[in-house]
Amino acid sequence: MEANTYNRVPKVTVDFWLIKLMAVTMGETAADYLAVNLGFGLTATSLIMTAILIGALVLQFGQKRYVPWSYWLAVVLISIVGTLVTDNLVDNFHVSLISATIGFSVALAGTFALWFASEKTLSIHKVFTFKREAYYWLAILFTFALGTAAGDMVAELFGLGYLATGILFGMIIGSLTLGYFFLGLDPILGFWLAYIFTRPLGASFGDLLSQPTKFGGMGLGTIVTSALFLAAIIAIVAYMSVSRDGEERVAL
Repeated sequence: MEANTYNRVPKVTVDFWLIKLMAVTMGETAADYLAVNLGFGLTATSLIMTAILIGALVLQFGQKRYVPWSYWLAVVLISIVGTLVTDNLVDNFHVSLISATIGFSVALAGTFALWFASEKTLSIHKVFTFKREAYYWLAILFTFALGTAAGDMVAELFGLGYLATGILFGMIIGSLTLGYFFLGLDPILGFWLAYIFTRPLGASFGDLLSQPTKFGGMGLGTIVTSALFLAAIIAIVAYMSVSRDGEERVAL
């Protein structure tokens, strides 16, 4: 069947990483805007955004192939929800950032273990069934929650600040890139490690742009920062939709 000949997620391109970085940056600032600036609070914001995410995932699963607008809508929303999950644990349930980082690392590792035990592969190039896509989105949720906890731990708990934290994680991603191109790093392992570390990278620069200067930010605010990255995301998604960039057939 045609639905089983196309990957349900995009192939990894430069556009993929650009929009992913923007999505995680916006996830950080949008979560802060909804919970703090609009005054909804963490609990109400989390419930509302989780309900919207579920609706977006229903649309995404219904596509049964990669469709840019539905896929990246789900990514942006899961980025927001992943941020809120970590914020709830830390602020409402008083879980330490170290414990949250360890806990989400274990949860992500467990997801990968179950995925591999069930499907015998973690390949992002062969996500063409409901089960594999479900594992894929669960892993992505944990990468966002883990990235949020790790980024906040380094920037706030360890006191590096937003800029230094962003540079640190940028250097880690750079080393992974070098490892992939020159040292034979496994592409699937390299992808998921880069996916995890782009979260704290984007979140750190999102906080750097949006937070007040007295807290080490540039003071642009969450509205302006979120709007800027949303506009960039929409532009790239429009380009992807027209060019069909990211579409990938599955070799069965």
